[in-house]
Amino acid sequence: MSIDWQKKFSERSLTMKASAIRELLKLVDSPDIISLAGGMPDPKLFPKETIAEISKDVFLNHGGKALQYGATEGIPSLRETLVEEGKSEGIKNLKLENLIVTTASQQGLDLVSKIFINPNDTIVVEAPSYVGGLQAFNAFQANFVTVPMDDEGIRTDILEQKIKETQSKGINIKFIYTIPNFQNPAGVTLSLERRKEILRISHEYNIPIIEDDPYGEIRFEGERLPSLVEMDNIGNVIALRTFSKILAPGLRLGWIIADKSVIQKLVLAKQASDLCSPSSTQYIAEEFIKKGYMRNYLDLVRKTYKEKKDTMLKALEKYFPKETSWTKPEGGMFVWVTVPEYIDTDKLFKEAIKEKVAYVVGSAFYPNGEDKHHIRLNFTLPSKEEIEEGVKRLAKIIKAKIQ
Repeated sequence: MSIDWQKKFSERSLTMKASAIRELLKLVDSPDIISLAGGMPDPKLFPKETIAEISKDVFLNHGGKALQYGATEGIPSLRETLVEEGKSEGIKNLKLENLIVTTASQQGLDLVSKIFINPNDTIVVEAPSYVGGLQAFNAFQANFVTVPMDDEGIRTDILEQKIKETQSKGINIKFIYTIPNFQNPAGVTLSLERRKEILRISHEYNIPIIEDDPYGEIRFEGERLPSLVEMDNIGNVIALRTFSKILAPGLRLGWIIADKSVIQKLVLAKQASDLCSPSSTQYIAEEFIKKGYMRNYLDLVRKTYKEKKDTMLKALEKYFPKETSWTKPEGGMFVWVTVPEYIDTDKLFKEAIKEKVAYVVGSAFYPNGEDKHHIRLNFTLPSKEEIEEGVKRLAKIIKAKIQ
């Protein structure tokens, strides 16, 4: 008798959902479809020759270590390099014991979920929020409290109100999850005043903050704002960083900065997940930083992405109907478009595919898919010509729905 696998799966696995973005991208894998859907860097910018040279040196001269298992925390020399980078950023009292290397920041989200979330625990997320974060938290059966955003990021007044309401019911909130810089999907940045407020709330109500910051180094206009982990003075912030957006996602490397007791628990969780992140790519990333290549590469990335962002905003202004609006990011990868509430962007997606253009539906970025009148557009992967034509095609189907 063959096994009925559905009866063997754990209760936790039954709550897991496929990534809406990954599923959508399967539909757009066609050369004649202009995809404004992905969240990927422009591969034309990857420093292939530089990485090839570094890789050759790493494997020929340090292959014994680069091809071997490494420490769960990460190879010491990369961690030391990242600690020094963090200190130069302004993070106070940062030591090796406060940092662990992860297999990109998605593993960071999984590990944080693993050590903090019990079934039916409550966490606070932005609305909208990063789909990969929601997916990780949902896999550990979290309950969600959502807080709306505006052009200055999460509404801290509503955040405090919802925390009070939740705690008055005897419910313990495990953490607040935020993407403060060029948020995915909304593209907005948490203002300095709200950064101060969210830290005050964290301190006053004794709630940790998970600061997911994959885009902070991709600011191409405006002034840099201090990170939450940099501003915090009592260790309430757990900061997730990644090389995926500032170097290359194929390296599958990220890191977490946190209180040493949190790092110790993350080490145990990571040992059970993958023992260690790849030693080879850790050595490559370390050399890329130490030899000074990162600064020039990021300068190129910022310049190119700004040009593409400007192209998208001009195209939206030119083609989209006056009944729509959109965010104007100062960095990152995304523009968040609002359409009239009577337009269902889930249903509109199929029409968009017929017109050979793709986007990500707004509902993907809410725990229960409750929003149906937003779309996320990516400007980093397509060419400027594709951005112009893609926005034009999308505008055509939206205009047809305007009442």
